[in-house]
Amino acid sequence: MASDTVLGAGSTESPRPVGYLALLRQREFAGLYASFSLTAAATTLSGFALGSLVQTRTGSPLLTALSMFGSSFAAVAGALTLMSVADGGRPRRTLVALHGLSLVAVAAQALPGLPLPARFGLLLVLGFFQSLGTGARMGLLAEIVPASGYAPARSLMNITAGGASVLGFALGGALLSVLSPYQVFGLAGVLAAMATVTVAATVRERSVRLVRRPGLRETWRGNVALLGRPGRRALLLNLWVPNGLVVGCEALFLPYAPGSAGVLLAAVAAGMLLGDLLVGRLLDGAGRARWAFGLRLLLAGPFLLLALRPPVAVAALLVGVAGVGFAATLPLQERLLALTPDAERGQVQGAESAGRITWQGVGAAVAGALAQVLEPGWTIALLAGLSLVVTAASRRAVRREAAGCHGVTAGGA
Repeated sequence: MASDTVLGAGSTESPRPVGYLALLRQREFAGLYASFSLTAAATTLSGFALGSLVQTRTGSPLLTALSMFGSSFAAVAGALTLMSVADGGRPRRTLVALHGLSLVAVAAQALPGLPLPARFGLLLVLGFFQSLGTGARMGLLAEIVPASGYAPARSLMNITAGGASVLGFALGGALLSVLSPYQVFGLAGVLAAMATVTVAATVRERSVRLVRRPGLRETWRGNVALLGRPGRRALLLNLWVPNGLVVGCEALFLPYAPGSAGVLLAAVAAGMLLGDLLVGRLLDGAGRARWAFGLRLLLAGPFLLLALRPPVAVAALLVGVAGVGFAATLPLQERLLALTPDAERGQVQGAESAGRITWQGVGAAVAGALAQVLEPGWTIALLAGLSLVVTAASRRAVRREAAGCHGVTAGGA
């Protein structure tokens, strides 16, 4: 394949810029990308169906928020115990097995008689294995694409996640008007099965990998090294906390606007798609670094205005603009990758993703708990304000860490 000269094993950086089409012409990346897209769509559909089911049965903002984002809590368990399997000797086999386990968890939600406690238990199982799967997937991604293709590849995958969310939330609302939540769960299970088959058929095994045996001890060793530097901790803090608090804002869309929650969620996802397209495709590494801080401010700022209860169209525009700010993760992820030894890429990227997902669960839980005593609009504004405080307070440490990365300009961080 001609593109293999540009997109080899990922160990040598291409001298030419790597575009989306060049990435998609590479069979392994195309398969990894397609399976990720299907998984994102399945997760979005099943999460919206479960949130609607819980909202109807309980009317509780806390339980509704946890049903949509509660799987995030289990992600930290995967990061703390077995994330080193992402750098094991057979990453393809690991990824296929984790896809299969996630498929079982999603499909089980389609059982009509399943009680709510069992559904929340399945959420925890799904979150645990999703975190390990993310680590394995991102470890493979760093090997499949060259260093110059990493940011465009993550950008394309983030765009797809945004697009899947737009379609998932929009279609989820439409489907639930004609189908039961259990039937929507069934559709999500079909998508998850397609993702499993796709990754199994397209991604090849990698034989040269970590020589240490994966397990609890190796996972702890890697996590201690990851958190051992103050600047690196600041990078992780900015990847986890501001995003998580803003996701907490999103978790209140159902109680904030019961009839228009799907519109607001789709608007955020559309903003994410646009932001990743602009930042990942049009800016180089130095440009992404310069815009990182401003994007993190944009992420939370517009949510402050939801306390004023604007019309749905205005609220959708505000949260859509805020969604562009999620693209701040790209330059921060690039810096983290630059600080990571090759043999630990899967674990570090998996831990970063697990922490980000876990903080989304924390944000949803905090939002739901506050909304029990505060009006949802004011709760959203409070969480957005906290996100801005964290971003501003940690800026100096992030700039200091960015200055130590080769080829990355610290300005604007």
